[in-house]
Amino acid sequence: MGGVRTALYNYLFAKQHGGKFLLRIEDTDQNRFVPGAEEYILEALAWCGISPDEGQGVGGPHAPYRQSERKPMYRQYADQLIADGNAYYAFDTPEDLELVRERAKAAGNPNWQYNSITRTAMKNSLTLPAEDVERRLAAGEPYVIRVKLPRNEEVKFQDRIRGWVSVNTLNLDDKVLLKGDGMPTYHLANVVDDRLMDISHVIRGEEWLPSAPLHILLYRFFDWEAPEFAHLPLLLRPDGNGKLSKRDGDRLGFPVFPLYWVSPETGEVSSGYRERGFLPEAFTNMLAFLGWNPGDNRELFSLAELVEAFNLDKVHKAGARFDFEKAKWFNQQFLRALPAAELAQKVAADLTRRGVAVPAPQVLEGACSLLLDRAVFPQDVYENGPYLFHAPHGYDPEMMGKKWTDTSAEHLRALAQRFAAVEPFAADALESNFKSYLAESGQGFGQLGPVLRLAITGVTVGPSVFETMGLLGKEESLERIESICRAH
Repeated sequence: MGGVRTALYNYLFAKQHGGKFLLRIEDTDQNRFVPGAEEYILEALAWCGISPDEGQGVGGPHAPYRQSERKPMYRQYADQLIADGNAYYAFDTPEDLELVRERAKAAGNPNWQYNSITRTAMKNSLTLPAEDVERRLAAGEPYVIRVKLPRNEEVKFQDRIRGWVSVNTLNLDDKVLLKGDGMPTYHLANVVDDRLMDISHVIRGEEWLPSAPLHILLYRFFDWEAPEFAHLPLLLRPDGNGKLSKRDGDRLGFPVFPLYWVSPETGEVSSGYRERGFLPEAFTNMLAFLGWNPGDNRELFSLAELVEAFNLDKVHKAGARFDFEKAKWFNQQFLRALPAAELAQKVAADLTRRGVAVPAPQVLEGACSLLLDRAVFPQDVYENGPYLFHAPHGYDPEMMGKKWTDTSAEHLRALAQRFAAVEPFAADALESNFKSYLAESGQGFGQLGPVLRLAITGVTVGPSVFETMGLLGKEESLERIESICRAH
């Protein structure tokens, strides 16, 4: 969900400024590769209506858009940094690094870093004789290429959301830029690709803010103009205490994925907003408000209206607390605004999934209209009113015990005779006949109203029983009345 919000903000900003929204697959960390994830991303963006203008799955002038397929080109930039004195070869083995960390921890320094101070005691091209470095390289000894950060320098840049950010290089480490397998890390690949793909603005999550000073320095080392940066606030748990996670969704009963997802590693299933019944317009509207608002009281926007209203300078610095009830409210508003035929189409799809016969379009649209006030999702139409699509499978036993009397069947059959003569079989005429019968028989509404509703729906709550009967039609309504009389 956080990833989709980041994509949405990028999309809105690009469209508002006449730019292009690019999708690049940053898969340089092959240990974290997840089969099917790329296809999932493309499908999720398409469902949200924010498909990229250029990039993976679309194509464009900067292909390929998968960083693993761009691997050979990054080497020249790493070599350039070394030649300019801004990077170096590091031959330390994983065992060497682990030993140093353990020693630092024992000495009271649990957060040891490979930096401008500690690198002087490590095994790299800054400490080893030049001939030794050449020998190691010629022998094919494993190494990585690390950035050489300046010592004790303030790195300043302006973030579109957070204002001026300043970090001293003493608080940074010499990150690996090129790994032992020749694959770049995010830091090198991202900076190089943003330059080559003419990226003007980088809008990304807050978790990348600590890496931004390094990226600013890399742009300076290459003598390139840096893009503008904007680091988005975190999505927080409903109680505001900590970053929203999948576990929170599992615990509290809401999705955190846009679409249904099955982990290929564990088989674990994650529910999706699409499968829960959310409309994509409601989902994107809800996401837009997690960290931004237009500055007035408006809350409901189409995607085109979001493009027009979005302002990066109005994105909040503080984390955005997620509220699933508010998410459902958004969906309810968009559901109510759907054209009748479109809503009926969505309900029909739900009925088909359930194996329930889909009624004629006019009847289906009428059922949707009757139950729309109580519906949050398309599936709520059936769940709140199954009796509109088939006869009741039973009658509420508690209400039958309270309302059904020895004379109930007699009165219902008498009502049925009156209803049989009603033409047209419409709510107003049915209600008028019902009230006339009450006056003539001396019965109160509380005696016969619930009994009639039980006969028609099986329950005692719901929309007007007369409108329900008008929708079901004469034959079906009279059959239901006779059915309860026969059964009781």
